[in-house]
Amino acid sequence: MNERELRGLIDRVKLGRMSRRGFVRRMAAVGLTAPLAAQLLAYSGVAMAQSKSTYKPTKRGGGGQLKVLWWQGATLLNPHFAVGTKDQDGSRLFYEPLAAWDPDGNLKPKLAAEIPSRENGGLAADGKSVTWKLKQGVTWHDGKPFTADDVVFNWEYAKDPATAAYTIASYKDVTVEKVDQYTVTVKFQKPTPFWADAFIGARGMLIPKHLFADYIGAKSRDAPTNLKPVGTGPYMFKDFKPGDLVTGVINPNYHQANKPYFDSVEMKGGGDAVSAARAVLQTGEFDFAWNMQVEDEILTRLEKGGKGRVAITPGGNIEFLLFNQTDPWTEVDGERSSLKTKHPTLSDPEVRKAIALLVDNKSIQDHIYGRTGPATRNYLYGPERFASKANPIEFNIDKANDILEKAGWKKGSDGIRAKDGKKLKFVYQTSINQPRQKTQAIIKQAAQKAGIDIELKSVTASVFFSSDVANPDTYTKFYTDLEMYTTTMGQPDPGTHCLQFASWEAASKDNKWQGRNITRWQSPEADKLLRDAEVELDPVKRAAIFIKLNDLAIQNHIVMGIVQRPTVSAKSLQLNADISGWDNNTSDLSDWFKDA
Repeated sequence: MNERELRGLIDRVKLGRMSRRGFVRRMAAVGLTAPLAAQLLAYSGVAMAQSKSTYKPTKRGGGGQLKVLWWQGATLLNPHFAVGTKDQDGSRLFYEPLAAWDPDGNLKPKLAAEIPSRENGGLAADGKSVTWKLKQGVTWHDGKPFTADDVVFNWEYAKDPATAAYTIASYKDVTVEKVDQYTVTVKFQKPTPFWADAFIGARGMLIPKHLFADYIGAKSRDAPTNLKPVGTGPYMFKDFKPGDLVTGVINPNYHQANKPYFDSVEMKGGGDAVSAARAVLQTGEFDFAWNMQVEDEILTRLEKGGKGRVAITPGGNIEFLLFNQTDPWTEVDGERSSLKTKHPTLSDPEVRKAIALLVDNKSIQDHIYGRTGPATRNYLYGPERFASKANPIEFNIDKANDILEKAGWKKGSDGIRAKDGKKLKFVYQTSINQPRQKTQAIIKQAAQKAGIDIELKSVTASVFFSSDVANPDTYTKFYTDLEMYTTTMGQPDPGTHCLQFASWEAASKDNKWQGRNITRWQSPEADKLLRDAEVELDPVKRAAIFIKLNDLAIQNHIVMGIVQRPTVSAKSLQLNADISGWDNNTSDLSDWFKDA
């Protein structure tokens, strides 16, 4: 489909000559996800579809205890510090944003009274502001009213560099003004095509001003409420054992009628993905298990236990390999992987190109992930057909050897290639779980055949994804040469997802390693593309910018995709739980229920 045809279809929807559903089907036929199709319409001034509720219970409570299993246990419960998905999901039991993303990539109100649109006057025609009307009558768990003052405070809290919030990128470049007690306006410095970032989804959870006002800035980590949340959500805090257990009890004053269904919630942490899958699918001990990064053959066998089913939800998450652009072995001003250094061997593009040829994506899909992980080389992707044609999967040991040989990397007596006294010896880290260790082994074996020595490092997941700034083994510090994990695409727009490539987002000591650019890549071309995307209101041109940015990062071998990671969960047969691939697993917890 060319640009002219796409614009014609969008115009037909705007004129009422084609239904939204018909447009989404046409987009799916050429490989675009439903969320991306919805975004194309939204950018063009077509209001988002309203999410249909499947909630059946007619009264609040009565459902007993909901038992869920997160094999990476939450370590803190302040959403502004939640670097890892586990901490975001744990925080979402208690805190809510103004709006959440549904499975189709449409926004649904949470603390907002409605979703802003051109029709209701919420979206400015010039793309420079959005006005939110807040739901009235909402109270925090301690009985205090939720108002516009809380929304403005969250902006002030997150944008302060001294707070060192993970969410700072969503707030630092906007201005938030109180219009009245139940209305706020978010103003942008320039026309902004993707306005649904601040106060939305995973990075939009709101904390109460009256409990955090004394802990803004440098004192942010000292707030008692960091570990004892007081939110507006369906459950009220009961207990928290970091890395182990989060419990909550029903909020009797929850602002949605007849919700929640369950009387209490227990989020158990620890263990591993296989035991978590078994606890739902085979033994029925738990109702839900998160992030089933388990070999597909094992999941299929466990499903035969008859207690549960595997649910696969499309999204934009990606399991990918990162090439450190800085030197993880040299310390500068108390910091390794400093921006003041460059990697001694990975700074050679021919070395990175050779390593990319040693990753057998297809075997990783076929022998490990199966239906839960289609192979891809891209970082930004849609369904299988929505992938840049410029980045085909290629596994070729002979070609890797030839590239290294021509680049002057010669094999020594130990079989390891070296040049100018530097050997191709790398430490490759990831978290502990069986698919990841098997992936590491596949890559290490191929690398040996090309004269590259790889030392494998496996870190306990709760440590690797920890938000603890004193921990040297977190993925954000990246104190190794190579690393691998899944990054989540928490909204159906690539803007935040692609901050992985923004020079101003480099993780460092100065920002307590909260920056999203983990490789520390510094590219003026990538920066320009990101800045261009920030202001490009034309949806077709904006999509092209992100495809070009993806190609730039992949073809320079800064990162490389390994497999797509749709959201894979285990659910009991009785549990009704809609999961969005564009938001937290617990984003719609208020709507979960069990069949009688």
